[in-house]
Amino acid sequence: MKFKILLFLLVGPAYFIVTSCQQKEKEKLLITERIQYDVPIKNQNPDDDWWVENIVGPQREKFIKTIMDKAYSGEMPAYDYFNDPLTPEQVKRIGIDTLYQTLMRTTPPYDEYDTMIITKIDYDDITKIRFLEEWTIDEETLEINKKILGIAPVVVINLSGKDYNMLLFWLYPDEKYPLDK
Repeated sequence: MKFKILLFLLVGPAYFIVTSCQQKEKEKLLITERIQYDVPIKNQNPDDDWWVENIVGPQREKFIKTIMDKAYSGEMPAYDYFNDPLTPEQVKRIGIDTLYQTLMRTTPPYDEYDTMIITKIDYDDITKIRFLEEWTIDEETLEINKKILGIAPVVVINLSGKDYNMLLFWLYPDEKYPLDK
């Protein structure tokens, strides 16, 4: 009996301190399990303030490089638009286009010659990031938490005078993604 009292006197205060210091996490209301949207990270308008739709150059470059390195190395699996897995080699080939064209010399004898034009997407071409997120809210404080489920670099391509967003690939830091088809 004395042992139990002694044990309670020694352990009891420590237990009380540990349990009272632990804060119960507030219940948060789930706003949406999934929401997807593009975030501009490079503003093309020089009249805007530097921070409008923009991440400062060195931080943007490091951010993009981190995403691309994860996909290129295979450290984080990459998926295409339809959530089919991509190998690191396939990711590296995204955005590379080879065009073979026959041209004519501009000087006599105006011979024709073949040329190969290779275009490649550069990190600087990535001007948006597409996010897939889960949102929750604390109804008392209106604190919104966004959990990133997926992230994808996006480039804007111009076809026949019209701009289109081209998603390069998806990376899913959340282990439950991509969802089964």
